[in-house]
Amino acid sequence: MHDDAWPGATISRADWVAAWTTVAANSFGGPAGQIAVMHDEIVVRRKWIGERRFLHALNYCMLLPGPEAQQLATYLGWLLRGPRGGLFAGAMFILPGFLSIMALSILFAAYGDLTWVTGLFFGISAAVIAVVASAVLRIGRRVIRNVPMFAIAAASFLGIFVFEVPFPLIVAVAAAIGLLGSRLAPASFNLIQGHDESAVEDDPDVLVGDGALTLGRPSLPRAVRVLGTGLVLWFGPVLLLVGAVGGSSVFVDVAWFFSTAAVLTFGGAYSVLAYISQEAVNTFGWLEPGEMISGLGMAETTPGPLIQVVQFVGFMGPYRSPGSLSPLQAGMAGAVIATWVTFVPSFLWIFLGAPFIEHLRGRPALTSALSTVTAAVVGVVLNLAIWFALFTLFDTVDERRGYGGVLYQPELASLNVAGLAIAVASAVAVFRFRVPTLRVVLAAAAVGVIHQLFVA
Repeated sequence: MHDDAWPGATISRADWVAAWTTVAANSFGGPAGQIAVMHDEIVVRRKWIGERRFLHALNYCMLLPGPEAQQLATYLGWLLRGPRGGLFAGAMFILPGFLSIMALSILFAAYGDLTWVTGLFFGISAAVIAVVASAVLRIGRRVIRNVPMFAIAAASFLGIFVFEVPFPLIVAVAAAIGLLGSRLAPASFNLIQGHDESAVEDDPDVLVGDGALTLGRPSLPRAVRVLGTGLVLWFGPVLLLVGAVGGSSVFVDVAWFFSTAAVLTFGGAYSVLAYISQEAVNTFGWLEPGEMISGLGMAETTPGPLIQVVQFVGFMGPYRSPGSLSPLQAGMAGAVIATWVTFVPSFLWIFLGAPFIEHLRGRPALTSALSTVTAAVVGVVLNLAIWFALFTLFDTVDERRGYGGVLYQPELASLNVAGLAIAVASAVAVFRFRVPTLRVVLAAAAVGVIHQLFVA
């Protein structure tokens, strides 16, 4: 279709840019907050999309790996103005966070030994423990409703925390159990339901109605073209990197690693963070354990999807192994590579699958698989919370290995009392007073700076 054939062709360029700039600038607070901002701007204020169509798109994005809010922005942009609209809306959603995390990564890497910078990230890291604990409960409420789901979450936790089972294997096994469970015991496994579109009395929509979606009709030739283009954009730069710097380069490691992570982000960004932390710290040696939680704090306090923490990890690995480049050049290149291979798949899933949304939505087997994977994610995120707490609050953590597993044993005398106090205060703010995450993390950062300058 030509650009002028899409429903949003009548929207002025100024309004189009203003709308998505507003969404991007206010995309704090995780997926729920980001989706709420998008709904307010696109559905309520501008009335470009109807309630029913908005929920229709959101239900589809919930089934996909990757950041659902960013994918929803891409979907709505596509629905209104075609592929160009989807690219613009999705990219705008990423841009503010990308610029912010790039600046914070440079600050952390180049000036991390300054007292106030140390205090800043010290406070952020302590607060993030409470934020991740909150994520465990939030995700758990969606699916931990019966014995099978509790057992899956517990097995997932033991598998990754004690026996270091790779996260991709946990996802694959959970998905297989979910598909089997959808046939044998659907009432126990089909727990994650989409938003009820039929309950919405949709007001008239001047641009997109509630009839069957006819834009970009699904067809095999179109799907092949989109898939081919997406795979070239995704893996073409990776192959060019291999040809230019060799397969053993840190840049190639970053590209392959985050390409893998991009297809495993089911159940929210926290799910794959455990995998990223495990590999970045233990396998590649790009980060120290405590540094990963600083990166998560960056993503929590900047606009955009939480998964943009990958940019910090992609920065630090090449920064510390720059080769012929300067550390800063290598770090920035690594951050761009990590961001590219993480988000290109998100665009691909939308452009490839959106025309088939009516066919995919509501399949019981799909929702059962998603429910079971999400239950496994609860255990994975609990592992992440405990792992972060150990390496943030204790200066010395020993590892005891045996019988194919590992137990982490903190040295109690190395407890950081100030860090514990900030973590407890943050937990009280989050759980008791429901203070928004951004405010909690920023307040903890300020306390960390004060502590480092005047107390430590």
